[in-house]
Amino acid sequence: MNAASPRQAAVPAGSRIATRTAGAHFHDAWVVRAGEPDLSALGQFIKAFGRTPHWVDACMRLRNRVVRLAGLKDLGAMAAIDPARPEGDYRPGDRLGIFTLYEIGHDEVLLGDCDRHLDVVLSLHCARGDRGETLVTVSTVVHVHNLLGRLYMLPVAPMHRVIAPAVLRTVSQPG
Repeated sequence: MNAASPRQAAVPAGSRIATRTAGAHFHDAWVVRAGEPDLSALGQFIKAFGRTPHWVDACMRLRNRVVRLAGLKDLGAMAAIDPARPEGDYRPGDRLGIFTLYEIGHDEVLLGDCDRHLDVVLSLHCARGDRGETLVTVSTVVHVHNLLGRLYMLPVAPMHRVIAPAVLRTVSQPG
């Protein structure tokens, strides 16, 4: 695997998010080799989302403006993460960028956002690869609840397939 190029993968077997794929409207996973293999799953998330490419946050600003017209909530910016905040200070229920922290484990962290239209859960999972390297997988699972959720996913699903690997690419970079 090219260190800097995330590739599409299966949701990691045995991960806590794997059980959430049943009945999902959308799910995918992207994997990359970690540039800082000793970071925890939360540390990898903070690194990736704290360095979100500017064009991704521009897309989020546009998304927030458009969805307000349909009565959906403004999620803010993906990169709205305090890189100076110690990992040990985070607790379930805290916001990290556009997500709420659900569960924290050393090898996996679950975050998401729920509303009446859809539920999104994201996992950042760390595991050892065949060559002893640390592989970081970002998995996303979406369950829609109604027509508005389905309509929302029409443009979001293809954009997600561009945005997810772009954000994950920063995980492959050293320090």
